Amino acid sequence: MGVALITIGCNNNTYSRLRDQEDKLIANYISRNGLQIVTEEPGPDHIWGEKEFYKVAGVDNCYFHLISRGDSVRIDSISPTKIDTVNLKIIANDLIVARYKQFGLTEHADTLSYWSTLDQAFPYEFHYLNTSECESTAWHLAVRLMKYPDSQCEIIVPSKLGFSQEQSSVTPYVYIIKIKVKQ
Repeated sequence: MGVALITIGCNNNTYSRLRDQEDKLIANYISRNGLQIVTEEPGPDHIWGEKEFYKVAGVDNCYFHLISRGDSVRIDSISPTKIDTVNLKIIANDLIVARYKQFGLTEHADTLSYWSTLDQAFPYEFHYLNTSECESTAWHLAVRLMKYPDSQCEIIVPSKLGFSQEQSSVTPYVYIIKIKVKQ
């Protein structure tokens, strides 16, 4: 009986072991896809390479790639020569409307698509920096790094920064996210 309990205990994955496997899966994904990792946050005028990802400072294994910068400049409709950039940055409590694709990090992983109304009637909505509406810390990091409405990014999300289901199953995902701000 004691030998059986020891055998069962040795076969079970501990959280630590699952996290180690997750770290290896993320590293393998980066290597397999030839991603170029930078450790300093690119400036606002930076032109992102197709496979260039920023390793988000202060968190483990969270990587961000800006696909489209969005609307950082608004032209005044009354005076087309006047440009207003003050009110365009996303701020705390802005209502974010997101469409996204989610896929696993293994080869030939399934993709969940919530990209259009054909996939899902309504987009995912949450208030920026309100983690009771969107518990994925990585999504809030992505919005912070996108900065502006109509931005699009790709982000590698380790389980501990993901949604509660991802946290409990220790499953990392890649998301392609496009956002708007609801007025």
